[in-house]
Amino acid sequence: MGQNTAATLRHSFTRRSFLIGGVQGGIGLLLAARMGYLAVAENEKYKMQAESNRVNLTLIPPRRGWILDRAGQPLASNRADFRVDIVPERLQDAEREVDQLGQLLQLTAVQIQDLKDKLADARGFQPVEVASGLDYDKFAAVSVRLPELPGVVPQRGFSRYYPSGPSVGHLLGYVGAASAKEYEKEHIPLLVTPGFKLGKDGLEKEYDQILRGKPGARRAEVTASGEIVRDLDTREDTPGQSIRLTIDGALQDFASRRIGLQSAAVVVIDCQTGGILTLASMPCFDPNTFANGIGRIEWKMLNDDDHIPLLNKAVRGLYPPGSTVKPLASLALQINGVSPDEKVNCPGGYQLGNRFFRCDARHGVLDMRGAIEHSCNTYFWSMVHRVGYENVAPVAKMLGLGQEYDLPGINQRYGTVPDPEWKMRRYNQEWTASDGLNAAIGQGYVLVSPLQLALMTARIASGRDLLPSLMFGHPKPLGPALPFTPEQLAVTHDGMFRVVNGSGTAAASRLNVGNITMSGKTGTAQVRKLISRGGGGDWKGRDHSWFICFAPSEAPRYAMAVVVEHGGFGASAAAPIAKDVMTCLFDPQKAWAGLIEMEKTWGGPPAQRMAEKYRVYAAQYGVSAPKVDGDAAVEEAMSRSEGNEPQAQTTGVVTGAESGETQAAPAPSPAPSADAKDAAPSGAPQ
Repeated sequence: MGQNTAATLRHSFTRRSFLIGGVQGGIGLLLAARMGYLAVAENEKYKMQAESNRVNLTLIPPRRGWILDRAGQPLASNRADFRVDIVPERLQDAEREVDQLGQLLQLTAVQIQDLKDKLADARGFQPVEVASGLDYDKFAAVSVRLPELPGVVPQRGFSRYYPSGPSVGHLLGYVGAASAKEYEKEHIPLLVTPGFKLGKDGLEKEYDQILRGKPGARRAEVTASGEIVRDLDTREDTPGQSIRLTIDGALQDFASRRIGLQSAAVVVIDCQTGGILTLASMPCFDPNTFANGIGRIEWKMLNDDDHIPLLNKAVRGLYPPGSTVKPLASLALQINGVSPDEKVNCPGGYQLGNRFFRCDARHGVLDMRGAIEHSCNTYFWSMVHRVGYENVAPVAKMLGLGQEYDLPGINQRYGTVPDPEWKMRRYNQEWTASDGLNAAIGQGYVLVSPLQLALMTARIASGRDLLPSLMFGHPKPLGPALPFTPEQLAVTHDGMFRVVNGSGTAAASRLNVGNITMSGKTGTAQVRKLISRGGGGDWKGRDHSWFICFAPSEAPRYAMAVVVEHGGFGASAAAPIAKDVMTCLFDPQKAWAGLIEMEKTWGGPPAQRMAEKYRVYAAQYGVSAPKVDGDAAVEEAMSRSEGNEPQAQTTGVVTGAESGETQAAPAPSPAPSADAKDAAPSGAPQ
């Protein structure tokens, strides 16, 4: 019994041992096969993974292509930069790291709060800029503490730089880090690479793909904790292509700075090619600060400014043109059979039915040239009433008003050149004679942009159907010849010459540059009905000041339009700016010397004034200033600024139909009166 039991046990043990050994052998074979598979079949895969643990591969943001002016001078370039960014996804203790960065970089309380706001709005690996333009000591202080600051990325690279600062903000736009929305639209690693910026507005956005370039890459050996042991190799980035504009950079800067403390726009066009030399709108934001991410203090400064710095007034500001349309009207009258030698007596106004529309003075007997010189409303009311404004409107469109032009990165507005069909289509109302009188002197429903008036002036000056262009070396082809004879153009030119060089409304603004003369026309755009005129009263209650001009008078090369919002009479605000800008074209040394003296009384150039204003705002508001919602805030503010344009301020009632009745109007159309004037009495100082 016991022997059987022992044998049975031995036999059972042997079978178990064999079974277990077989299982172990099978597992061993499986492990060996797996190890062989991993070592042979998937060798490359795991070799790469091991290499990636040892080697860190990072993208190098490409340098953006430069934006150059017509002479090849940079309007936007790049400069070497020490910077610090944060990748939110990699942060372990955001509050602690931000506070530590604040101490290392000596950030103010406002800057620290701005950084926390940006981190709260950021998503995943979307980089957030902490600071740029750092000196080496601050950069090194952060670099040596990287093990304590996961998610913090210090780097040496290049940042966008605009030498003229605010002078080119509206023209070029600005750059910034990609938003989550932009990353979703273009899902590539470059957009979430710390330090990379893409175009957000203007030409920077329009030509972003050309300017962007191609990223480089850097391979570095790292420890398990991510510390860099040594650099292995680097593939340099490929800089973006540069673009060249028709803009004269020095003139653009001069015109922007000459605007001074005013809210204004200046547009200068080459009468030979149609190239735009200056497209200035001030006040403006500084694209250098926008590139680094706008903070709450600067944002409050921009939002509080009633001069609307986010609106490009040169192409999106719409204003009644006032008497600057009288040269246009003179050409329209001539091609509709009115002799320029026919005279009209101005007794101080014009009688329409039982209503008398007052002129600014009793000009007496004037022909067409004299009417332009003295800006006599009575003459143009009389003649336009005779031929009908419906015959003037087509000429206005022919000369560039109410049009939009093919200009890259420039978001324009059409404006309005009214006529009977337009009014019926828009308001379902009949056109009245008073509508024609309003439009004849650039009031009522007429709205134009400075770009349109500059082009109108260039076409009148040259007699050619010029088209505006912005890209150097790519002039627009000339359109059909303008249907004016040399004699007809000479009449208008002569009248505009007398405005500046005779006893006209801009006699005080004649050029003092050698033998060069300037021809022009003043204009005052009515803002409200029945207000005190000139420079007194509330700023927003004053009229807008216009001046158009070209020079040299005998062989026009440059045409210009200047508008000063709420500047009062055209000769008092816009004409002096135009005179100095035109002087800069022919004698830049003299013009700059005068401007520098003026800026001493204004608190310095625009960037200096903005820095001082920032200091005051920071001291007053600190972290209590409203939080900025990134790109969305900028878009919202720019959209909101449209509602603050002068178009919304020209309120009033259409009056003065032939029977003398008053008609309620759904749109502004103030009656012509002494309040709708720009001309001063003959010989009066301007």
